[in-house]
Amino acid sequence: MAGPESVPISELDLAAEFPQATREQWQELVAGVLRKSGKLPEDFPGAPESKLVTRTYDGIEIQPLYTADDVPGETGFPGLPPYVRGARPEGQVSTGWDVRARFTGDDGRAVNKAVLTDLEGGVTSIWLTVPPSALADALNEVYLDLAPVVLDAGADFEAAADALFELFDEREIPASEATAVLGADPIGLAARSGSAADLGPAAALAARAAAKYPKVRTIVADGLPFHEAGGSDAQELGALVAAGVEYLRALTDAGLDAEAAAGQLEFRVAATADQFSTIAKLRAARRLWARVAEVCGFTSPMRQHAVTSPSMLTRRDPWVNMLRTTVACFGAGVGGADAVTVLPFDAAIGKPDAFSARIARNTHAVLLEESKLAGVVDPAGGSWYVEKLTDDLAHAAWAEFTAIEAAGGLVAELASGALAGRLAETWEKRSKRIATRRDPLTGVSEFPNLAEKPVTREPFATAEEGGLPRHRYAEGFEALRDASDAYLASHGERPKVFLATLGPVAAHTARAGFAANLFQAGGIEAVNPGATDDLPGAFRASGAKIACLCGTDDAYAAQAADVAKALGADHVLLAGKGSFDGVDGNVFAGCDALDVLNGLHAKLGVTR
Repeated sequence: MAGPESVPISELDLAAEFPQATREQWQELVAGVLRKSGKLPEDFPGAPESKLVTRTYDGIEIQPLYTADDVPGETGFPGLPPYVRGARPEGQVSTGWDVRARFTGDDGRAVNKAVLTDLEGGVTSIWLTVPPSALADALNEVYLDLAPVVLDAGADFEAAADALFELFDEREIPASEATAVLGADPIGLAARSGSAADLGPAAALAARAAAKYPKVRTIVADGLPFHEAGGSDAQELGALVAAGVEYLRALTDAGLDAEAAAGQLEFRVAATADQFSTIAKLRAARRLWARVAEVCGFTSPMRQHAVTSPSMLTRRDPWVNMLRTTVACFGAGVGGADAVTVLPFDAAIGKPDAFSARIARNTHAVLLEESKLAGVVDPAGGSWYVEKLTDDLAHAAWAEFTAIEAAGGLVAELASGALAGRLAETWEKRSKRIATRRDPLTGVSEFPNLAEKPVTREPFATAEEGGLPRHRYAEGFEALRDASDAYLASHGERPKVFLATLGPVAAHTARAGFAANLFQAGGIEAVNPGATDDLPGAFRASGAKIACLCGTDDAYAAQAADVAKALGADHVLLAGKGSFDGVDGNVFAGCDALDVLNGLHAKLGVTR
């Protein structure tokens, strides 16, 4: 007897019993919601969903809905050019990604203790920033044939490489089996320090290593300096690929053929809490490098090391960083990174402790072992949104790369300051969005906790300075919080603003909550008297000098001017929009919160 169970799955229409939905019906629903919210005029001539379009810092439009018509074409297969869907046909299914932890310090024995603990906890490779003289101590009892080492010695890369080669010899590791990344990156060093980039010694080291150690990579092309300078995804990728091309030229000049030269490179990319942008960035980067490979005559795909963004980490409420790095690690894994480093949640404060290091490595374990994230080859493949975003980002990044090449290459762009200027322009745009809280920072610009106990850590050694700046997105708000802490230490209380709440709780609570959240983001205590008939008396009792009216628009029209006069405050703000006698300024959604808070600090005598 024939029945549904006998019909091939490929011929089943699982939506057959439901009416076919059309785009026009969806647009009508969108229009209805937008009109109710007041965001869509009745006579709006365009598509209603256009009101929901957002734009990235590269000008890429993010649509509210994607369909199969948006997919730009064939993206190939995993393990084959252009490698959009992954560098290996089997993906990370059998091994997962390389869990790479970073270790920094001058004391080799202290670093070694942390290294051994992390290796026992699931870390699979070691990213070391130690002096060459401390390398042997840092790697004591580490099985170098099982746990590859990635060096990061800055200008001392040759001495660090020689120290590692000595360890290979001492431990009788066959040269054919030795695996490492020597971490030479003169371009990245120039970007960080402002020094001249001399690629010759790095290329010579690569030629020497390639002749003896076939599994050792010498060069790192690092996108983090451009990301930390405030750059967009396309600017980071454009500079990254430009660095790779500069290194290819130097390596082939040193005698390596194109294939061998490409095999000496590893690429470092920032992974952020925007999971879709991270996924698209890694996929687009492989596509860009595949195009370079096509032109230069080699076939090897881009080797990617993703690092959770240092710029997104906060010093205030640092526990939220656990969530940020988890999402970033997720994006890096789904995007197909070969190696992933999760920076500890306290990395913006100083050297991690045992707890934060454990949380960082367990982030990988949860995603790999419990969530089985690597159990699917290219899990983002086929997503109309991801495929379109990947294509758009690849084109934007290629435009940045070709502009760099047309100007003489990345070294020339760094020397001239032209790239720094473009990065600064993007940082200015990003700073504006952060200041107006369009790019919210949970725990810092949104939902701050003035009573939180600061986390203290031993500081890192001073980073390279003189080149591109290192920005963290929270730095503006955190400077205000630091100033508030200093004020508290010297005055015994925080700077404060009185919330002049008009009417019953139900009438003023929304705007009072908004205003309190904004003021606390600057370390300013918001004194809320609740519903009261004696606002002037409550204001005097609070000891505040500045007040903020909080209520409904109708209450403002009826009472704002009189209440502002009765309070006798030095300065009166209003939560919302509107001009009234006695009101000196406004706070509202989309206002420049940093500008408002800096102005209040000045009026309240808070100094940095």
